[in-house]
Amino acid sequence: MRGPGPGEDLCYLAGDWRILQRLHGHRWSLDDLVTAWFAARVVEESSARTILDLGCGIGSVLMLLAWRFPATRAVGIEAEETSVALARRSLAWNDAAGRCHVVLGDLRDPTLLPAAAFDLVAGTPPYLRVGRATPPSREQRAPCHLELRGGIEDYCVAAARWLAPGGRFVVCQAAVQVDRVTVAACNAGLGVEARLDVVPREGKAALFSVYGMQRATEAAATVVQPPLVVRDAAGEWTAAFRALRCDMGMPP
Repeated sequence: MRGPGPGEDLCYLAGDWRILQRLHGHRWSLDDLVTAWFAARVVEESSARTILDLGCGIGSVLMLLAWRFPATRAVGIEAEETSVALARRSLAWNDAAGRCHVVLGDLRDPTLLPAAAFDLVAGTPPYLRVGRATPPSREQRAPCHLELRGGIEDYCVAAARWLAPGGRFVVCQAAVQVDRVTVAACNAGLGVEARLDVVPREGKAALFSVYGMQRATEAAATVVQPPLVVRDAAGEWTAAFRALRCDMGMPP
């Protein structure tokens, strides 16, 4: 089945691309959009030909990047069978299955893909440690919020394993975990080159941060970019966020 089945809908993603989602399951979010946009800027700078999305879920980051760069080949790794099935059907719906595919497996398994094979690796890990939050009851959501198969540390190790020489890793994490991300990157042999804090509304604290990394031997000093504010004090999208949406093929 290519179109939506019972309990599913077919939602707008970018340009003429659509994504299949469970009505009461995991759905793509602001984290995915900003991570894909940040990664797209990296691809523009480095002319990445191959992209890997770690823990790709239903494929939102994978497909946003594949839509943005039609000559790029992209692979996703995902351990939840329901999410893998949805991602594969979405790729087929968008006629992208010839250059994009999703591997069913755990990103901690080094045998899934050849080492050092990807110019760009992306990831949107869960933010919460097991035991520190109540697991969501809705289908698919627990692995997206809780570190059931590892957290930022495992994503950094996987990225270091699969990054090609000169490759870059883009990942998001809760804004309060800057120190944890820095240590995880260092322990995996990576260096943080850039950080972008994302503020949901003017006057609020940052909600999450997006990081750009390279191998420690290749990375420049960390640059903390001006924060991205999504909504102004009146609740309207900011000019910066509208420009981001435009870059990623979304209506103003």
